Amino acid sequence: MFRTEAGKRVPPHHWGVYDLIREIPAGKVSTYKDVCAALGEGSPRSVGGALRNNPFAPHIPCHRVIASSFFVGGFKGEWGSSARGQGDDDVERKKIGRKNWHKSFRGGGIGPLQNEKLRMLVHEGVDFGRDGKVLVSRDAVWQFGGRPGEDE
Repeated sequence: MFRTEAGKRVPPHHWGVYDLIREIPAGKVSTYKDVCAALGEGSPRSVGGALRNNPFAPHIPCHRVIASSFFVGGFKGEWGSSARGQGDDDVERKKIGRKNWHKSFRGGGIGPLQNEKLRMLVHEGVDFGRDGKVLVSRDAVWQFGGRPGEDE
């Protein structure tokens, strides 16, 4: 187990994720899945968990990692719109007999923290469509171990 200067415990997998995404330059993005593949361990969700708990932001650029669909993805633990009213949960509970806890994780829009991530990436030169997805070009996606545009 590793620790930050402040004494926060950081699991080895998280250190690996942080070390790897340091390579992603401004104006480029990678996906949770590609980070996982380059790391050679864990899962895209474990990469997201590491980034959600990133104690080194903004020095470790967690905002440069997006979903495989090229949707902006989560940020600071938010995935999807958090604008749903509390009453929605009551309606959902009556419909299916319990709260649908994963509904907000299915991409029900872009929440305020995701908008912050989107603004950061646009400021760095990453282009997005109105649907919150990166306008994909070969140069926008960072390739670990090589450079964009190089044939492997």
